Amino acid sequence: MIAMATNAPPAELLDLDPEEFLRRGDDVLQWIARYMGSTRDYPVLSRSEPGELSGRLAASGPEHARPWEEILRDLDELIMPAMTHWNHPRFFAYFANTGSAPGILGAALATALNPNGMLWRTSPAATELESRVAHWLAEWLGLGDMPFGIINDTASTSSLVALAAARQAVPAYDRRLGMRSVGPLRVYVSEQAHSSIDKAAVILGLGLDAVRRVATLDDYSLDPHALAEAIAEDRDQGITPMCVVATAGTTSTTSVDPVARIGAMARAEGIWLHVDAAYGGSAALVPEKRNLFNGWEQADSVVVNPHKWLFTPMCCSLLYSRRPDMLREAFSLVPEYLRSDVGDARGDGLDDMPLDYMNYGVQLGRPFRALTLWMVLSTYGRETMTRLLRAHMEWVAELATMIDGHADFERLAPTPFSTVCFRFRRGAGPTDDGRALAAVEEDEWAGTNEQLMARVNEDGTTFLSHTRLRGRLTLRLAVGNLRTTRADVQDVWRLIQQLASELPA
Repeated sequence: MIAMATNAPPAELLDLDPEEFLRRGDDVLQWIARYMGSTRDYPVLSRSEPGELSGRLAASGPEHARPWEEILRDLDELIMPAMTHWNHPRFFAYFANTGSAPGILGAALATALNPNGMLWRTSPAATELESRVAHWLAEWLGLGDMPFGIINDTASTSSLVALAAARQAVPAYDRRLGMRSVGPLRVYVSEQAHSSIDKAAVILGLGLDAVRRVATLDDYSLDPHALAEAIAEDRDQGITPMCVVATAGTTSTTSVDPVARIGAMARAEGIWLHVDAAYGGSAALVPEKRNLFNGWEQADSVVVNPHKWLFTPMCCSLLYSRRPDMLREAFSLVPEYLRSDVGDARGDGLDDMPLDYMNYGVQLGRPFRALTLWMVLSTYGRETMTRLLRAHMEWVAELATMIDGHADFERLAPTPFSTVCFRFRRGAGPTDDGRALAAVEEDEWAGTNEQLMARVNEDGTTFLSHTRLRGRLTLRLAVGNLRTTRADVQDVWRLIQQLASELPA
């Protein structure tokens, strides 16, 4: 007989009893509510110095349970000062996002249920809800009858999965032999494409040299003629074109590649077309912007990130594909312990179930992200989300017009969505549409604009980021937070002008 341990912890320490859970849960909800109502009171960019939080945290984890009040106090006194507040209405750097109230509550419910959606049978709800909300959003975005959608963590993962499927679609590729089964492969992207494509090429063993960056036009969109020349040149040299990545909303400029023309070329050449619409794709909700996405419904794969501009907390990236069979061939590995008693699950992700999502991507363990997205889409609905996105784009278009008309500022790229690229340059003179300075020039104003950006960010009310466009340091202002208002955009523009006027001549 096995002796029972006499030093087991009291049962109440193994988890919280319902009453204690309610008490602490109420504390957390009140904390979140206070935070959401006071984000403007915080400096957007953390004032913490490197290593400051690490130095204030205990070197080793606690030996014994700590009082709940102490934990909350450390949250306020230690962790919060080191937070950069992405939920701040004047977070205008990178691509703004939102942890909306419905999303926060959805994430809490998903965490409480805590399923692993790797197989249909391990969570029918997680699987079928994921399939359905993916379909809802595909309809809203005009993606037609795109048959398959899967939620990954970020666009980096979604694009990695898409490129793996594109490699699988190369006739000579044999996944048993890997890259030994084929010669050199090529992925084509514009000069403005996201670095996640390069990273995917490294992970897949293609190598960085497999990514060929194609020249862009004056508006920073991919040049189809240059693409055609690159494909022909590679074929002549024995390199197999594998994938073309068209971007609808590039990271630096939010430029939109001519997807329909690129898609026609890809189909004629037998090349996989992947559309990276991680940021810009949300704008397809707005009818007057739908023409920017013409042709993406014919792509082999498309990525859209609800966690960027659809008010869904991190991490939620939707990958759509017209060829889920290639995803399955690239990723399906079913050891005995994962074999399902409902048969070989090869559903299409809509009404054809069961579907085992583990066979269509990198992850085996799959959290219930669909519940969070479902909560957000259900709470706001298509009409409200469309109205919010339209407002963001109108405010930024208004700002772009003011920049164009200012004697000391110039816009450096078109503004199709909710991001404007500009710089300070005394005596720049009014410009028409952000294309006046397409040629490469000496960046005499880089230091000045770095100073301006630093002063704006030091103010505490605003956070801007930058990029480089044809050698010129460029400031970016991106609107995407649910709580941002037109007044926020106008006030920041006044702040930028004021701080610019104080810079030494």
